[in-house]
Amino acid sequence: MRIVNYIRHKYAATEQGARDLIRSCLLSAAMDVVLMLPVALIFLIVRDLTGNGITNPWSYVWKIVAVLLIIMGMAWIKYNKQFISVYQESGRRRIALAEKLRKLPLSFFARKDLADLTSTIMADAAAIETGTSHFVPDLVGSMISILLIGSMLFFFDWRMALAAVWVIPIAICVVLFSAKFQNAFSRKQNQAKLDLADHIQEGLETFQDIRSCDAEKGYLDDLYTRIDLTEKRALQAEMGMACFVVSGQMILRVGVATTVLVGANLLVSGSLDLLTFFVFLLVASRLYDPLSGALMNLSAVLALNIPSERMDEILNHEEQTGEEKLTNRGYDIEFRDVHFAYDTSETVLNGVSFVAKQGEVTAIIGPSGSGKTTISRLAARFWDIDSGQITVGGMDVSKVDPETLMNLYSIVFQDVTLFNNTVLENIRIGRKDATDEEVIAAAKLAHVDVFAEKLPNGWNTLIGENGSELSGGERQRLSIARAFLKDAPIILLDEATASLDVENETFIQESLSRLVKDKTVIIIAHRMRTVSGADKIVVLENGKVSEIGTPTELTQSGGFYKRMQDIQQNTLKWQL
Repeated sequence: MRIVNYIRHKYAATEQGARDLIRSCLLSAAMDVVLMLPVALIFLIVRDLTGNGITNPWSYVWKIVAVLLIIMGMAWIKYNKQFISVYQESGRRRIALAEKLRKLPLSFFARKDLADLTSTIMADAAAIETGTSHFVPDLVGSMISILLIGSMLFFFDWRMALAAVWVIPIAICVVLFSAKFQNAFSRKQNQAKLDLADHIQEGLETFQDIRSCDAEKGYLDDLYTRIDLTEKRALQAEMGMACFVVSGQMILRVGVATTVLVGANLLVSGSLDLLTFFVFLLVASRLYDPLSGALMNLSAVLALNIPSERMDEILNHEEQTGEEKLTNRGYDIEFRDVHFAYDTSETVLNGVSFVAKQGEVTAIIGPSGSGKTTISRLAARFWDIDSGQITVGGMDVSKVDPETLMNLYSIVFQDVTLFNNTVLENIRIGRKDATDEEVIAAAKLAHVDVFAEKLPNGWNTLIGENGSELSGGERQRLSIARAFLKDAPIILLDEATASLDVENETFIQESLSRLVKDKTVIIIAHRMRTVSGADKIVVLENGKVSEIGTPTELTQSGGFYKRMQDIQQNTLKWQL
């Protein structure tokens, strides 16, 4: 069981995958042993030729056929058990990875670069699949078979056996000594690949800005530099490993020479018969082949340490868990002395307390960086707070399973995510079992019908990757329509109308007023016009609540809200 656990950690495998890998290694060793049968057959033929002669040639024909059949059968079993089981494990690994990612807190993704995470999910999983199907079983199997065959040689003649096998531990030690260097090379190579992938992805995402700023040359110069560095790191890794692997293979070949020299000396002295000498020459010529071939792929085996560590980091990361039963009484959201920081060096919220009541619209305003968006994310448990408490209807959100908790929320963030699908299907994400009529009704509440019915195929028009065929305001309205369709008791709107013009913003606010009945609504906005109709306004400054009250109360108090009103009124008078 200890070996199984070691392999699970070493290669980010499931328990079944670890057991299958052990079986594959044993089958590879058995295959190497079976491949020694032709050597045994040659020994029998030579023995009979040098003895009484071959009296029944057909007996050897049948033996040759039997050996071929055994080799073919063993090869078939090895292939099926080794490769098919690995591919099945690869499927289990990817499913486990997807399930794990679904349960991780968003704080994990905030710390992870997108290119790095994509590389782990795709490239690292593929690398482990290739390594555990082609390289690891052959390497481990060759070591086991050599140990078995080498041990058997000592029963024939310990002197010749020692002359044949003394090079094996030395060759293995030389190559294993390279593991530390190989890991260092692999880490540098992997980091160079990630930097290159990240730069390419950044270029694809910002190509419009790069071109508009005439920055193509600077971007490409930087890209070529990263490509050259990636190539350099790859060559360093290959050359560094080649030095050790070639040295190990050369040492193995010395074993053939020592076998010949020791055997010849013993043969001349009369302490070794010719047939035994011949057998050891045959075995020595075949003994090193499995390990020599496996050493060529040792760099690939050692390189698995990096993707395995990266994948293991995800699979062993702490999950967000909680009760799968909702116990809230009503839908008031209360923050009680909440402290939160995205990392240990920067506090975002420092003792925030307020209540967003059911049936009311609570607006969160404040300067950039004051923690407004953070409040909406903490309310939905995208992150867990450092101290304090957040409750929904008296239920502590930190004690509830995140997926269960999300049943209470309809959320519209400033950054809209859409899919290359139809208008209808992009809205239906809000509630997968909704009928077309229900989807269209929700869409009309968000005034999606204004532009959707003008598209080439109407509601069934494909909108491109992340809604590339739509304007910013149109994309935002689709996101708002999703929230309407879900019709959850709590609505979080983070700059939901930021991309809309004044007319459409008015339409959306009218729609929201119809939805707010008996619901808890939190709106985060910079424009004072957006929050002027709120029941309560919470002003955040430097991570603390500086003001709470109705729009009228805050206007009369002359604080931040009043100053922002005056500033935005003055901007309306600005002209070119």
